[in-house]
Amino acid sequence: MASELKNLSIVSNVNLLKPSRLKIGVVYANWNKEITHALKDGAVAQLLENKIEKHNILEVEVPGAFELPLGAQYLLEYAQADAVVCLGCVIQGDTKHFDFICNGATQGIMDLILKFNKPVVFGVLTTNTHQQALDRCGGVHGNKGVEAAQTALLMISCKEQILNR
Repeated sequence: MASELKNLSIVSNVNLLKPSRLKIGVVYANWNKEITHALKDGAVAQLLENKIEKHNILEVEVPGAFELPLGAQYLLEYAQADAVVCLGCVIQGDTKHFDFICNGATQGIMDLILKFNKPVVFGVLTTNTHQQALDRCGGVHGNKGVEAAQTALLMISCKEQILNR
């Protein structure tokens, strides 16, 4: 893996035009709670660091990774979120369940990106072991929740730059 020895969660602030007006959804799975709540905490901290108002960070918990797309759709449709960060953790087991959940979550999130024309970030850990997940929710590889929140803000900035040319 290209990032095997790297902590990629060292990020800088994003230059946004009006960060205090942005509504950012953070939808996170309850399954593998120890990991997903750490991802959520990292994402929220990153949003606050980038001047997103606390009351504009819309946190929603769903049962598992498969439900992330519907939770994100609720935030986009009913709360008019400007972006949604989807956070979950699926750990490989002995059956094909892993593949079905990962594929469904991935396709559902991609469908929302194209349907709503807004950033919907895939922040789902898909690991072989519990330790690998721990390493990516605040361990040696950083916190992928931080990176997912950063990605949402970078995509909003990208759109702002294009619209203001």
